[in-house]
Amino acid sequence: MAKPLVAFYWCASCGGCEEAVVDLAEDILNVADAVEFRLWPVAMDFKYKDIEAMPDKSIAVSCINGAIRTEEQEYLAKLLRQKSQLVVAFGSCAHLGGIPGLANVSNRAEIFETAYKLTPSTVNPEGIYPKTVTETPYGKLKLPEFFNTVKTLDQTVDVDYYIPGCAPPPDLILKAITAILENNLPPKGSVIASEKALCETCPRNESKPDKLVIKDIKRISMVKADPEKCFLAEGILCMGPATRGGCGERCINANMPCRGCFGPTKQVKDMGARFLSALASIIDIDDEEEIKKVADSVPDPIGLFYMYSLPSSILKRKKGG
Repeated sequence: MAKPLVAFYWCASCGGCEEAVVDLAEDILNVADAVEFRLWPVAMDFKYKDIEAMPDKSIAVSCINGAIRTEEQEYLAKLLRQKSQLVVAFGSCAHLGGIPGLANVSNRAEIFETAYKLTPSTVNPEGIYPKTVTETPYGKLKLPEFFNTVKTLDQTVDVDYYIPGCAPPPDLILKAITAILENNLPPKGSVIASEKALCETCPRNESKPDKLVIKDIKRISMVKADPEKCFLAEGILCMGPATRGGCGERCINANMPCRGCFGPTKQVKDMGARFLSALASIIDIDDEEEIKKVADSVPDPIGLFYMYSLPSSILKRKKGG
């Protein structure tokens, strides 16, 4: 019996999702024994032309990590959608836009100016920017177009399932792969993780007072957090109220607050707005000057409240450009 064909592809991301697959440890041998990898550029040598030549829907499942930032990434996402029976958005960047999606507070022109002119280490007196096509004595050199806007995978192609996380934990990856191989899948469009908010499964939940109120906001880098106490009760911002559980509380167990990489539960439309609402409800201050002081103590609100979810939010990006 032929093994199901599987593809992994890496778009705009850090590579942590690829490492997460390797973190399956000895279980990866069981996966490799059950499937045939038809595309996995980070681990094996494959050519795009080989995928282009395959019959449509001949790949059982393609796991695509990373947001869509360039023309090449868009092309491969659409190609794998065409060739695959199932497409899985693998990890925060494909699912929500991820940290690369914070580039949506800027635009292509501003990004190029910063990267190729303004950084202290850049020596570029002629102000040369990359071009999609450059003529050389040896022929044309081509680069993929750099899009103005970072998109999630499902803003580019139809997505069947989502595996959240930055990066997805190995137990969740194995659960998803097993469900696919055994044809024991939830309804299309499901996020393969808990439907509970992280706060419900957090080991510090019992330390949270019945009426949670704070009078100031502390930065985790500036205080010594109590490893047994709810971060919010200490005035340390934690995205747990707006974030889906199922991550194994990895950050919490390392004494770091949640930053929202698992995305929202299905009841939440916009993670940043949901958390801002939750935060406003626990700040116990009436004086306008004090309220402004508390607000100013968060130096990068978009980078905090939309760290992983800006492209998938109601905002999506900065207007214009």
